[in-house]
Amino acid sequence: MWPRSPGARRSAIAPDRFTRFAAIDWSGAKGTRHRGIAVALCEAGDAAPVLVEPPGGVWSRGGVLEWLLAQRGTPLLVGFDFSFSAPFVARGAHLPGEPPTADALALWAYVEAECDDADLGAATFLERRRGRHFYLGAADGAKASFLHWRTCELLAEGGRKPSTVYDAIGAAQVAKASFAGMRLLHALAPQVPLWPFDPVPDEGPLVVEIYTTIAARAAGMRKGRSKIRNAVALDAALAVLGSAAHRPLARYDDHATDAIVTAAWLRARSGDDGLWHPPAMTTQIAQTEGWTFGVA
Repeated sequence: MWPRSPGARRSAIAPDRFTRFAAIDWSGAKGTRHRGIAVALCEAGDAAPVLVEPPGGVWSRGGVLEWLLAQRGTPLLVGFDFSFSAPFVARGAHLPGEPPTADALALWAYVEAECDDADLGAATFLERRRGRHFYLGAADGAKASFLHWRTCELLAEGGRKPSTVYDAIGAAQVAKASFAGMRLLHALAPQVPLWPFDPVPDEGPLVVEIYTTIAARAAGMRKGRSKIRNAVALDAALAVLGSAAHRPLARYDDHATDAIVTAAWLRARSGDDGLWHPPAMTTQIAQTEGWTFGVA
């Protein structure tokens, strides 16, 4: 087991530390198979990321967990598009009024203990707490009362991200995916390092939180128009990131193109030391709230 302290290793990341890069567009939907999940993978160099074919044709969350565990021992940097924790610093708790969770790992364990949803789901965790912690509709009261952000979310893109883990309604909501993701992180934590809760290890895989909109901006996409739905636009975005053209896709949906562009972005930016050591990320923030890779 590695030391769980972001300050345990502050050295610069070697340019060749990671030679494989994956981005995973995640889903918190109910059920056991999810067309909203896409996994894109690329190697060092400039070849475009390719989509990893899921077992049975459609990914399950458990299938993603199995795939990732199979990558142990490989120099893989993998990013998941969900919030790894809930806000903590401003209120001194992730879920005020519930059993205290001193850090993100304790929150993940609490979510896991409270969930019996299929396939690492967490929808019932939110539904049982609607109106107390989560906003699922007008019956819960004023939506503004539920809007609390993590430190990194307040800094992302120069302002708050469009949603928080307490807002569980609408197309932009990240709550269901994030709490389902916390169950995944709970399963991964004993076996795979998770940044920034763990330092960057000298070898093997590492999991980080990503925000695909950051990758889209870096690829030249304008604010408010970050979704790619055709081959020409995808190749144009990849070229900005130093990637060759992609293999044609059967379908150009947001999940696939977000994953492909973000995998290329991870490869392009993995050696940026400033992204590994953001000035605003204190030890307390790192351990309780986590951080989005790419927010400096």
